[in-house]
Amino acid sequence: MSEVPNQLPTYAEIAAASRGWDLAIEPAELHGALCGWLAAGGEDVAAWPARVLADDELPTPAADSDLDTLRRVSVAQLEDRSFAFELLLPDTTAPTVERADALLDWCRGFLGGFGLAGGNESALSEEGGEALQDLARLAQASPEDGDDEEDQDALVEIEEYVRVAVLLLHGDCVMGPRHRKRLN
Repeated sequence: MSEVPNQLPTYAEIAAASRGWDLAIEPAELHGALCGWLAAGGEDVAAWPARVLADDELPTPAADSDLDTLRRVSVAQLEDRSFAFELLLPDTTAPTVERADALLDWCRGFLGGFGLAGGNESALSEEGGEALQDLARLAQASPEDGDDEEDQDALVEIEEYVRVAVLLLHGDCVMGPRHRKRLN
């Protein structure tokens, strides 16, 4: 196994990989599902698409492919104590409404992956429970058409909130129990 790259594949690379596998899912939603699975304590396995998308017919991504890199980098970023975790979204040159729609897709995917991994709400801190509820509200939202600087700034703030919420949930469901296990 090669060293873990420190950067996610691009949105376009994951879109191409998804099309190559005939996946009917946008890159942001796919990454959200993977991160939800991992944040809830789902197993880090090479055959992650079958688990995360609940489709046992899906093959295992080739080692060092874009889909494999997506998993390996996501795991490393979630585990990184320097808060390096990133969301896979269209870059900042894309229209604001497109980026907002992708963020909402990301949240929908996250909730699906979190649920599939059996995210234990009783393990959540009060803040973690609120964060999960906020992600659920975002997943139900629809982007409004707007592309001015105020809309862009608001989107950046929401992206940052989602990023921190995911780290909080991962901390509650994975890091906390792991730490408690080491203490016992």
